Amino acid sequence: MENHFECLWDMYRSIPSLEVPGASYLDEYYWLDKDDPNSSNCRLIHERGDREPSDGDFTLTDDAQKEIVKLILMPESETGDKTIEDFFSEEFFASNFWYYWATMFAFEKWHSLAEMRRYLMRFIHHIDGLPDFTALKFNRYNQYDSMVKPLLAYLEEHHVDIRYGTTARNIEVESHGDSIVAKKLILTVSGEDQEQPLSEDDLVFVTNGSITESTTYGDHHTPAPVTKEPGGSWTLWKNLAKQSPEFGHPEVFYKGLPQRSWFISATATIENTEVDPYIERLTKRPLHDNKINTGGIITVTDSNWLLSFAVHRQPHFKEQRPNETTVWIYGLYSDTEGNYVHKKITECTGEEITQEWLYHLGVPEALIPKLAKQDSINTNPAYMPFITSYFMPRKAGDRPAVIPQGSKNLAFIGNFAESPTRDTVFTTEYSVRTAMEAVYSFLDVERAVPEVFGSTYDIRELLKAAYYLRDRKSLLEAPLPTKLPIPALVKNKALHKIQGTWIEELLKESHLL
Repeated sequence: MENHFECLWDMYRSIPSLEVPGASYLDEYYWLDKDDPNSSNCRLIHERGDREPSDGDFTLTDDAQKEIVKLILMPESETGDKTIEDFFSEEFFASNFWYYWATMFAFEKWHSLAEMRRYLMRFIHHIDGLPDFTALKFNRYNQYDSMVKPLLAYLEEHHVDIRYGTTARNIEVESHGDSIVAKKLILTVSGEDQEQPLSEDDLVFVTNGSITESTTYGDHHTPAPVTKEPGGSWTLWKNLAKQSPEFGHPEVFYKGLPQRSWFISATATIENTEVDPYIERLTKRPLHDNKINTGGIITVTDSNWLLSFAVHRQPHFKEQRPNETTVWIYGLYSDTEGNYVHKKITECTGEEITQEWLYHLGVPEALIPKLAKQDSINTNPAYMPFITSYFMPRKAGDRPAVIPQGSKNLAFIGNFAESPTRDTVFTTEYSVRTAMEAVYSFLDVERAVPEVFGSTYDIRELLKAAYYLRDRKSLLEAPLPTKLPIPALVKNKALHKIQGTWIEELLKESHLL
């Protein structure tokens, strides 16, 4: 998360903290980050645990930088359903910038160019914090313990009826002219079919599609079963989409994900302190002082799986024992064999994923089988068939509007709904934003939904981004567009013209002069 998730933080200012009496969760989160701000001492490693010599630099060529600028200047309407690899050159994909970007956000070459552009513009104020993760903020614990539980407690305290064991299979709608009204919920409740009639006064908010739908789990000795079953949320959206073109096209997102896509992540619980030094030599921090550790993911650039791992503040789970360390591991590529374990990550047990991770940490090969045993490290893989569905190339109309044209009581919320703003998916912010838009519209709430942070319109942020994208080079170090001496004269005249002006002040503040 980041400091300009305007809708998320707007909501959490009203949610009481479960940890700090009398404070909101926003207060708790702010104080935590103020006392223990996030940063990473090592972002990229290679050659079995050595930090990449160029880690910290974007290593973008001049042409690759121009491609980024060209994409930002392009209207979104021109991106269509193009992919990232349709636009960028191999020079761009060979840069550290792409390693940072792809592994931090889970972008892959075949993903949506439109969403890539949105991300560049939405988070341009964090370009400087991309290599060392100073751009990020983390909870004290995992998101369920830290963020979901306070919300659940708040809802239960306000007598919200939360029904578990209930699946919505369909919502029957009636269309009359330009009017759309949800009339009936088709449910399965504790294994039994039920129907719930609706009136126009009953408001229905649908989370259509889910990236964690149909997740399967393995264990230390068993791979997570591979599945492509759409599950409840995709089935619900499919059944809705059959009833109106206003309800989008779910098949664009959940069908046909490339086999190379990210599907597997794993949680490793370490009880053997022999592993600690291999982590601490990268983080330069003690593992168990309740403070930031890796500060985000560390990526192995020469991993066949493009393996990344993260060690968050320990304990990461409230019930975690003092002698345990939890590590999150994931591989962005699923169709290639590992460097140590000659299997695809989707075929691997938790033990085999552990072995591959230990290999890239630099653990001597003779020790890997012993340290990867369950009594030392217990690893549970998860297979998520739709985890990158948000990023699949899309066109206008593939995602339904938050409130479809003519809808009287049906709204779509979540990351597969089309917000009228320029916000980005795969964020908790987008989920809260679409919910706010839906509720405020239907209930005529006389309060504005917070605007997406305007960093892309702030000249200071643009100048700062230009400086860091060039690996901290000033305008004076920038190459000239031609070898002729004329541009140098022009540059000198331009610098003379701005001398003593606000423009010179801005350029100096951003280190471009």
